Parts: sequence; structure tokens; C-alpha cells
Amino acid sequence: MAARDELLQQARSRGVGALTEFEAKRFLSGYGVPVTPEQAVGSLEAALAAAEEIGYPVALKGSGEKLLHKTELGLVKLGLKNDSALREAYDQLAAAAQVPLKEMLVQQMVTGDRELVAGLVRDPQFGPSVLFGLGGIYTEALEDVAFRVAPLSRWDAFQMMDELRGRKLLDAFRGMPPVDREALANILITLGTIGLENPAIREIDINPLKIRADGQPIAVDALIILG
Repeated sequence: MAARDELLQQARSRGVGALTEFEAKRFLSGYGVPVTPEQAVGSLEAALAAAEEIGYPVALKGSGEKLLHKTELGLVKLGLKNDSALREAYDQLAAAAQVPLKEMLVQQMVTGDRELVAGLVRDPQFGPSVLFGLGGIYTEALEDVAFRVAPLSRWDAFQMMDELRGRKLLDAFRGMPPVDREALANILITLGTIGLENPAIREIDINPLKIRADGQPIAVDALIILG
């Protein structure tokens, strides 16, 4: 059994409705989706060791199956530049958590100003469908997204990019290089494949799918809901 299949099986055995962010990214990585370097830790000492290995600056997040919207809960600390900042952030998150934290996530900080969203929804009529659009704080405000029913061809993936009102953000923009559209297409096609191969997955949300300074996309946050 592939490691990604084990993650779903373990979640089912725990009787939970979602994977943790760490599990979700491990699952996506198993399909070849680029994700941030990160470690799940259960203590401050482990967090400091993880940050040393990953390299500062890092982000620190609360992690758990019930923590689906960590930013709104105040369980995300970004741009931690040294051990002192990490210690302070760790204590703050531990105190702020309204439910027991299963773990915390020490994650590499990704630089880049462009944020996209990519995901999967299981439509009652059409089945697994892939979405793609502007992400980050603009997802709900602008609602600039495109949808395709799985499976996706490469032509479908590129058409989704061209349908966005904000598609110019994918081109060379304000001194930033163009987004690697081939890499984006691979991610969208893969999401469709995941939906077809894993009926237990009801929803996937990669937001933000951040664009690095070199134009490469990487999943900074990910949510997988089971059905």
C-alpha cells in the first residue's frame, strides 16, 4: 500500500472527517504536487530542531483535524527569524488554542507575492471537479475561479488559466517572471486524478498555492476533507 493510501486509512481508523495539514501535504506530495518543506512537532525542543534543519525564517501553525481554518483562529505565526521569535510564537499558539493541539507545524517561509487557489470538489451531478483561481485573501472577495470536470486534459488545464479575469497575474508582472504554466497544469491534472482514484475524498483546498520568486508554484497550505 502506498504511503498516501495509508494516510487515508489512518484517518478513517481515527474516525475523523479531515486530514491534518501535515497529512494533507504528505498525501499531495505522494502524487507529485510540490509542497513546502515542513515538520510536525510535539514540543518546543522539537520545533527548534526543525527550524534549525529547515532554516529560518519559518512559519509556525497549530495542527489538527479540527483546525480547518487556522488563520481565523489565530493559530498561524509567520516570518519567525530566530529561536527567540519561535519560542515566543510557540507559547502564544499553545495559549491561544481553544482545542488541544495534536501537534504544531514548522514550515519553510515561501517568498512570492502571487497567491492562487487550486482544489477539488465532488459535485453531486458531475462528480469530481477541479477548481483554479486567484487565492489567498482574494478567493472569496473576487470569486475569480474556473472549474473543469475530471479527468482533465492538458488543454483543459490551460483553458482554466485563460478563463481567469486576473490571468495577467500569471504572466511576467511588475518585475516578476511568468508563472510556470506547465507546472500549474500538472497540479490541476493531478487533482482531477486524485478525485477519480479516491472516492473517500470529498474536497481538497490548496490555498494559497503560492508562486515563488522564480515562477514555480508550491502548496503552502492544504486541506483534505473526507466524505
